[in-house]
Amino acid sequence: MSLRVGIIGMPNVGKSTLFNAITKKRILAANYPFATIDPNIGIVIVPDKRLEKLENMYLPEKLTPTSFEFIDIAGLVKGASTGEGLGNKFLSHIREVDAICEVVRCFDDENIIHVEGKVDPIRDIETINLELIFADLEVLEARIERIKKKAETTKDKNMIIEYNTVLKIKNALENNIASRLLDLDEDEKNIIRSYNLLTMKPLIYMSNIKEQNIIDDNEYVIKVKQYAEKERAQLVKICAKIEEELSELNEEDKDLFLKDLGIEESGLDLLIRKSYELLGLKTFFTAGDTEVKAWTYKKGMKAPKCAGIIHSDFERGFIKAEVISYDELIKYKNEKEAKDNGKMRIEGKDYIMQDGDVCHFRFNV
Repeated sequence: MSLRVGIIGMPNVGKSTLFNAITKKRILAANYPFATIDPNIGIVIVPDKRLEKLENMYLPEKLTPTSFEFIDIAGLVKGASTGEGLGNKFLSHIREVDAICEVVRCFDDENIIHVEGKVDPIRDIETINLELIFADLEVLEARIERIKKKAETTKDKNMIIEYNTVLKIKNALENNIASRLLDLDEDEKNIIRSYNLLTMKPLIYMSNIKEQNIIDDNEYVIKVKQYAEKERAQLVKICAKIEEELSELNEEDKDLFLKDLGIEESGLDLLIRKSYELLGLKTFFTAGDTEVKAWTYKKGMKAPKCAGIIHSDFERGFIKAEVISYDELIKYKNEKEAKDNGKMRIEGKDYIMQDGDVCHFRFNV
């Protein structure tokens, strides 16, 4: 599955430094606004220690972790929804992602310019969120003009639901409430999905801090944490410069560095894991002596759809899935012992895939 998380924020908050660390790429991280104009795209590995154990068990020729894309989108400024600072182009890049990671500067540094002249993370958040709201209002108002008359005269159920849903969201946005915070039923969600609203996208706030605040929160982080709780949003605290240093280390040295810092997990690993959770993603595995591979799927997907992630023929000709849970496989130390102890299940078309399932799909086209 191709899944994308967009990294957004005001200029000079650390987005590009963070992106360098995420992808180990070397992109321009300059001390002036709009150093990034075209979005930079990087493939991110999802950390999963289960793969290591499966590799040791199957000794495959190839090991393939699951991944998704992080996209570094240029800094947004006040007025972006009306084109300020190349804003329309940047907002169009955000429409293409599945979730948003909003980087917020939570440190003082007189050597790094802030476009507003002073560090104020809540002001920055509200500036960006307001631009997203303005952009969505433009979309909704254009749609209302097209469907208003028909919705008021028709008996078409879907048209009426669409019109009422658009009005509900428009009213919320005008009151500074993001559409993702609304309690929409399934019919409303299905109808509005094609609008690709920016304020409907899942959101993680990321507080970019200095090293001294890795353990203890400063006043900026505390404010962002309170704001995120109010919005029922996730918050990840990260020091982008440290993450860039960590990205250059091997796993052993990285673990020692983290231990010295007094933390168990890097900010980037936490961000990747939180992004994965935010999008409702899970992992199943295929395993053999040729390849052990992790596959990303949406929670609640049934076996044929998951088979289709591997190849469309697998879904089209799906017969059944041979499934062993990861925990059972580890318990019995190999696939044969798990089978002999009755831990391999034969599942049909209605089986809902579970995180950690190790699968062999049978199909016939």
